[in-house]
Amino acid sequence: MEKIIWNENLSVGVAEIDRQHKQLVGILNQLLDMQGVTVASETISDTLTRMTDYADYHFNSEEGLMQKYAYPEFETHRKEHVAFMRKTAELAMGTMAYRQTIPTEVLDYLKNWLVEHIMVSDMKYKQFFEQKGVH
Repeated sequence: MEKIIWNENLSVGVAEIDRQHKQLVGILNQLLDMQGVTVASETISDTLTRMTDYADYHFNSEEGLMQKYAYPEFETHRKEHVAFMRKTAELAMGTMAYRQTIPTEVLDYLKNWLVEHIMVSDMKYKQFFEQKGVH
């Protein structure tokens, strides 16, 4: 699976959020660099924990900004964050049960969700924050 290469197409125009997105991409890319990771490896569990912890921090930052400026699609966006946290918790449970498909599931889910979320959901607020003068 190919790594995610950060470029301006992924930028939402808010420096702090872009920095956090780059960090999430970096965590995912570290996992993509590891060939042959199995469910028995602590790497999957550790990376999933790091991703979840940092995503929680990021979601709180993003949601705080949305609330501060009364972003009209806040609730819809927040629900996507909640769904992500639930899914990553489910994947973490899969690692504890030594489900053999977990490494592939984790990689597929994280990569697809992260790119989709940034490119679709997060891009919806780009113009909103630009108009509010948030950079």
